[in-house]
Amino acid sequence: MFTENDLKQISGKGISEEMLRGQLEAFGKGFPFLRLSAAAAVGNGIMAPTEEQTGHYIDEWKRYKATRRKIEKFVPASGAASRMFKDLYAFLDAAYDVPTTDFEKRFFDAIGDFAFHDALEAACLQHTGLGIDALLAAGRYKEVVACLLGSEGLNYGHLPKGLLLFHRYPEGARTSMEEHLVEGALYAESGGEVNLHFTVSHEHLALFEAKVAEKVPGYEQRHGVRFHISFSEQKPSTDTVAANADNTPFRNADGSLLFRPGGHGALIENLNERDADIVFIKNIDNVVPDRLKADTTTYKQVLAGILVSLQQRAFSYLRLLDSGCSDDELAEIADFLEKALCCHHPNIAELQKDRAALADYLHRKLNRPMRVCGVVRNVGEPGGGPFLTYNQDGTVSLQILESSQIDASNETYQKMFTEGTHFNPVDLVCAIKDYRDQPFHLPDYVDRSTGFISEKSKDGRVLKALELPGLWNGAMSDWNTVFVEVPLSTFNPVKTVNDLLREEHR
Repeated sequence: MFTENDLKQISGKGISEEMLRGQLEAFGKGFPFLRLSAAAAVGNGIMAPTEEQTGHYIDEWKRYKATRRKIEKFVPASGAASRMFKDLYAFLDAAYDVPTTDFEKRFFDAIGDFAFHDALEAACLQHTGLGIDALLAAGRYKEVVACLLGSEGLNYGHLPKGLLLFHRYPEGARTSMEEHLVEGALYAESGGEVNLHFTVSHEHLALFEAKVAEKVPGYEQRHGVRFHISFSEQKPSTDTVAANADNTPFRNADGSLLFRPGGHGALIENLNERDADIVFIKNIDNVVPDRLKADTTTYKQVLAGILVSLQQRAFSYLRLLDSGCSDDELAEIADFLEKALCCHHPNIAELQKDRAALADYLHRKLNRPMRVCGVVRNVGEPGGGPFLTYNQDGTVSLQILESSQIDASNETYQKMFTEGTHFNPVDLVCAIKDYRDQPFHLPDYVDRSTGFISEKSKDGRVLKALELPGLWNGAMSDWNTVFVEVPLSTFNPVKTVNDLLREEHR
């Protein structure tokens, strides 16, 4: 099946022939649907801290930060922002020349309100000799869009979201990357140091580095901290081969194999290389202006406080298990696993009859990475949700699931998904070192059976694309997970350019 050139190609990517065959087999076998116990809800897998508890956990986080542990913010920021502008690209290709759809009318009616307006004005003047208002008055709408999206102007159609101007301030507009710097200073600082790591594509790395060099000194002075900014790229070894409809390898016109990025789940490899005790994970486009950052700052600290509180208990129990436990202590540890970490064993009563087996089970379940995930009330946004799910060892634990992981023919499961009270805004705080202060090898905790297969096209030919288990889905399947309700005000993603016109981004 594979030619000598194929083997050279995959070797260059760091992919073995065995891995390649496994990917192709996955197209034929597909991925099994997950078995669900229930949708998580407040009182059944989701914590809803009271005002008093909120203050307690913030204090816990501040105490932890005072110990000078290394804290880092990890922001997936690769990929062009082209999907933000799909409606404007459609306008450029349309037979008509004036705004016609509601989206187009909204964009042009409020064009002066975008943070990038002044930069776009300068681009229009440079490339057409006229400003935005003059171009619109002349009916030259498409030239304005071309100056926004094209390389002759701001090139926003090909830049990553992290480098787009999102918000206006008296001192100048900020990119979403800059907003993450400010957030980091507000809740992820320790000993005056703030660590941020962005995953970027190779083509944009130099642009990110230049923006950091330009902007960081000002933010350091303003917030009285020192930033340490690092970048990584998605590894070629995490790319996945594309397949034809008959599950044979899809080949480019020159006969080479077509590989595609394996999705955000590939970033578990990047996260695995981070030398940090606690890591915040948040998407690049979920930011707000300073006037609205209070809720974000508060609840990030709450999530982190809950995490370090649970971690400290887990560590103390692991040390106790190492030294030997009484029956009462084993019962206490089992209760913590069941109630605090929502990890249920179907035959716990039977297991408790064998002290050695119970101690081994508790040790294995506690000694793993831990994450606390903020979840928000479901208001119809697309995305995954929190569930109590059966694991391969028969236990039940908390997981973030996407709709594609749930059997559409199972009415009970579909009802769980559609009637779920909360959804996942990608708001995670992670503990990635063990009780001996050694880093976990995160790829060991990935459920390899939870990938995705989707239909794409290339050069007019239909292909099957394989995505690895998602970063906060199957890639963290074997982590200990806790869900915490956070306010909707902490979730303000930018999926289309007109989202920047919402009040939360003004």
